[in-house]
Amino acid sequence: MSGATPRIAVLPGDGIGREVIAEVVLLAEELRQANRLPASWELLDWGGERYLATGQAMPAGGIEYLRGFDAILVGAFGDPRVPDAEYMRRVLLRIRFELDLFINMRPVRCLDERLNPLRNVVASDIDLVIMRENTEGMYCGAGGRVYAGTADEVALQDMIVTRRGVERILRAAFDLARSRPRRKVTLVDKANALQFAGDLWQRTFGEVAAGYPDVAKDHLYADVAAMELVRNPGRFDVVVTENLLGDILSDLAAMLGGGLGLAASANLHPGRVSMFEPVHGSAPDIAGAGRANPLAAFASFVLLLRHVGHPELADGLDEAITRAVRDGVVTPDLGGSCSTAAVGAAVRERLEAKVRP
Repeated sequence: MSGATPRIAVLPGDGIGREVIAEVVLLAEELRQANRLPASWELLDWGGERYLATGQAMPAGGIEYLRGFDAILVGAFGDPRVPDAEYMRRVLLRIRFELDLFINMRPVRCLDERLNPLRNVVASDIDLVIMRENTEGMYCGAGGRVYAGTADEVALQDMIVTRRGVERILRAAFDLARSRPRRKVTLVDKANALQFAGDLWQRTFGEVAAGYPDVAKDHLYADVAAMELVRNPGRFDVVVTENLLGDILSDLAAMLGGGLGLAASANLHPGRVSMFEPVHGSAPDIAGAGRANPLAAFASFVLLLRHVGHPELADGLDEAITRAVRDGVVTPDLGGSCSTAAVGAAVRERLEAKVRP
């Protein structure tokens, strides 16, 4: 961390990312002017427009430049004018891997009963966090192909698992569980099919868990975990898993909270610059229509505020988001009729009422 005045890099990106991040920046500026958020931020144009104009996803030295910030707030990447998604990977995956953001944290809560998609579950039972290992697994780019384009083509995608990577995400999960009322960690894997990687995860889980006798532990195979998320989400508190499984299960779990329009994420390395982003994508089909839901971006800013040392502001913003949802001030994806700007204004008004002296 850089000190008492956090520095925040803002990458609005493409499509609705620019719209939802604009609402968050308005809130941040109001807080700064009211002397409630001593922070500075810098807008960076690392998106489709820049790529089309320059052929660069980010400028030379971009990763090193980001190391000078405390946090990175991202909107979304994806421009339909760029058919190759490689430029998105050159930004998001480079940030995750080169800044060693080994924790992908996805909190899931259902804020209102009308958003609950499950008939036999009450909304208050849906309160969990998925902790996904973010720098290893199948997403490392290890592998290759031979005889490409022929009937004999062979593709290999290697799964990378290290003791160091597994142990540190497990410790992060147990530390988080210790701060939550239920104090429970569930390991999700496919050790019954992935013999060697699964064995490393399970052995390390047992060894790490022994150092947290005050935290309950549980284990499920990924297919069973997917069923249980739908059948009985109340059994989960903190879920820890590898990269690919976490990617899939976290989007499934997001639907329990009302959908991707409410889904926030944090890509973390504790004590270092970390990245925060809504996970809904750039949604070019609704970009510019004023229909984008800014609540996931606000919820991601909640996580950012906690990271840079402003827990009271984070709590206030979290409550403002909840109040806006329960008051029905929501965009069409949540069954409302409000615009992006109207929802943004509603959240800011409710936060101002909460923090007003």
